[in-house]
Amino acid sequence: MKRRLVVLALTAPLLLGACGTAKEPAAPAAETAQTQNVKNVSEITAGATFNDTDVMFLQMLVDNQEQGLEMVEIAAQRAQRPEIVDLAKAVQATQKDEITMMKNWLTEWGKPTTVDKRVSLHADHGGLPSTGEEEISSLRTIGKKKFETAFLNLFLAHQHNAVEVAGLELDKGSNELAKQFAERVKQSRSDQVQQMLKLLAG
Repeated sequence: MKRRLVVLALTAPLLLGACGTAKEPAAPAAETAQTQNVKNVSEITAGATFNDTDVMFLQMLVDNQEQGLEMVEIAAQRAQRPEIVDLAKAVQATQKDEITMMKNWLTEWGKPTTVDKRVSLHADHGGLPSTGEEEISSLRTIGKKKFETAFLNLFLAHQHNAVEVAGLELDKGSNELAKQFAERVKQSRSDQVQQMLKLLAG
């Protein structure tokens, strides 16, 4: 039962009608027509109205989530506790679809889907740190007994950064779908942070 609860806590409602293989609740009534009856993430269009914050939000979150996928791939292979393996697999399923959607939106707007200067990008928009490549690489070599604690601490901070950048979008963004997506990111990553704090304490 405990294992089932971990998965459920990590699959909070997202903008997508279906994310990965996780079962999602019915779409909220406030969801726009653009996202209804969508069978594939590539069919979701963001619309022509956007500002610099919307672009920054998506670019930063793509960067964040691509790094996150590196971390959870390692965790899925190295973690011993089923709860952490479930967490990693749930994140993999969700964030792969989210990255596809965000890159599609950026392309739709004629904006780059990647950033050349990760440190500068994060420093210019609220000082949100990017997880270092060395930190991620260390997860591959750290001793088995220390791995889970190291992973949880690193990924917890990483997902907290996603909550922060979602807050920037909610405050200053203009695209309605991007703001809806930011709210779901804020909720789901906050849930993950709380779950990881419990795993660290366990």
